[in-house]
Amino acid sequence: MKRFLLSILLALAAVGAAIVSQSLAVKYEKAEYRIVMRDSVALHTTVYKPRWGRNHPILVQRTPYSCAPYGEAFSEELKSNYLMKSFVRRGYILVFQDVRGRFMSEGEFENIRPATGSVNEVTDSYDTVEWLVNNIEGNNGKVGFYGCSYPGFYAMYAGLCGHPAVKAVSPQAPVTDWFMGDDVHHNGVMMIADAFNLMPMLSHTNHTPTTEWLPTRQHDTSPDQYTFFRGATRDSLHSVIHPSSFWDDMSEHPDYDEWWQSRDLRQYLYDVVPAVLVVGGTFDAEDCFGAWNSYKAISTQSPDTDCRLVIGPWAHGAWRNDGAERLGDFDFGEKASCRYYADNFEIPFFEYHLRGRGSVVSLPKVSVFLSGSNKWVDGLGSKSRKFYLDGNTLAEQHPTDSSYRSYTSDPSNPVPYDSQTVARRREYMVANQDFTDGRADVLEYTTEPLKSDISVAGAIKVALDISASTTDADFAVRVIDVYPQDGGEKAGYQMLVRADVMRARYRESFSTPIPLVPDRVTRVEFELPGVAHTFKAGHQLQVCVQSSWYPLAERSPQQFVNLWECSADDFIKSDIKIYNSSYINFSEL
Repeated sequence: MKRFLLSILLALAAVGAAIVSQSLAVKYEKAEYRIVMRDSVALHTTVYKPRWGRNHPILVQRTPYSCAPYGEAFSEELKSNYLMKSFVRRGYILVFQDVRGRFMSEGEFENIRPATGSVNEVTDSYDTVEWLVNNIEGNNGKVGFYGCSYPGFYAMYAGLCGHPAVKAVSPQAPVTDWFMGDDVHHNGVMMIADAFNLMPMLSHTNHTPTTEWLPTRQHDTSPDQYTFFRGATRDSLHSVIHPSSFWDDMSEHPDYDEWWQSRDLRQYLYDVVPAVLVVGGTFDAEDCFGAWNSYKAISTQSPDTDCRLVIGPWAHGAWRNDGAERLGDFDFGEKASCRYYADNFEIPFFEYHLRGRGSVVSLPKVSVFLSGSNKWVDGLGSKSRKFYLDGNTLAEQHPTDSSYRSYTSDPSNPVPYDSQTVARRREYMVANQDFTDGRADVLEYTTEPLKSDISVAGAIKVALDISASTTDADFAVRVIDVYPQDGGEKAGYQMLVRADVMRARYRESFSTPIPLVPDRVTRVEFELPGVAHTFKAGHQLQVCVQSSWYPLAERSPQQFVNLWECSADDFIKSDIKIYNSSYINFSEL
């Protein structure tokens, strides 16, 4: 009987799916175009247009990841994704475009192409909009762009194109600076596990338009990433990952020179005309940096722009999908769901700017979701709260003496970033940190149980007074929320709130690195990407300092050598001292 009922339910589900698919085809028509840019390169563009009415706004996503399916088939996302179904229900013209040099578009692809020269992503955006508003019937002359991750980078560039029809853009987890904080590097330290996987996927040359993902070399990292990368250098990986044009380019630019700076999206964010909705996740493992810092750049460099920031407790792009409210061992509740995000942020934003419907008065300039207390708040922290790394404790009083703690950093035994290192998982961003307990090369500093809640929202500033026996070293800092031992199912849980890494050679300039003077006390300052979290009363705030965070981040040879040329023999131990004048500074609400 159960099997019979199951078969009936499955049959009904199949019929329901067919009806949904059919109804979409009844409501919408699909067409594919080759839009010619000003240099005669044609970009493949897919347009889904309502079959009814007029005055429809246009919403565009430009992507290097394919606007499949090609041909007559409709995108499954339009049928199943809550956000996209919402735009379909409201009658948006939905446009997807392969950027130049990718999939069915002509031309040469360039990673994070600068907004310079006569043809770039800004001019391609302008030319696309010009063609759409003049050739797609029934549009209302208003265009918006959106995209998450790499498409977020293209969405922000579209906001700079100057076309009068572009009224609103939403860069979400936008790739912003691949040297300073997104995907490939953090503070000049290569995020080796991600970069090694990403580069081959985006490195094909001699492009011929195709509907298929081109084959990439399968890189075997067995038995696990921890073991594989420990036996590798950038130079040895060069031959494994070849051909990869961007990997080759990076090897020619080891520091933050003009080549890298021209690929920093922030330098172009002046006089932005369209309204901007920047979206990101506090637990985004790929592009957490981009959301916080793009918003900061627009707010500072283009203060008249209607720019808003939404940061939720999300993994990379999770806000666009079901299950956004859950990550690892945590459920942040319904107000962290895709449906809540869509109905309260993205849909009202585009409805107002592209249709003149509703209002954005209730949409704050900054909306952040505090994990820990699981609630939305308006604005960032404005009060500075400093904790010194004094002895084994985090102390709010300046130390009365001068002392230090020490450890030896050994590149042959680096500190892991997660309890498992077979492959990078998104859950590491909130994972229990007890796997480093007892390691001699990790220094822990912990408060007493908090007497009241501490809610922080914004960047965390770190100032470490260090000395090292070598001419270089990395410094990774983890900020942890320690649950009380009587805290129920999460008793004693050590939740990662934020972590990042800094290379000491860049302490004064990312463009002009300088070596450490062995055994001389030196200050190393950097920022951890923004957080939005409540450390509850009874919990403890903990900070861990170490010199590796591996294999998420590459190992340092701990010598002032070119990392693109050094050999395995150049990786040496370093004796590190952390002085109690070091501190960490939060932005408290």
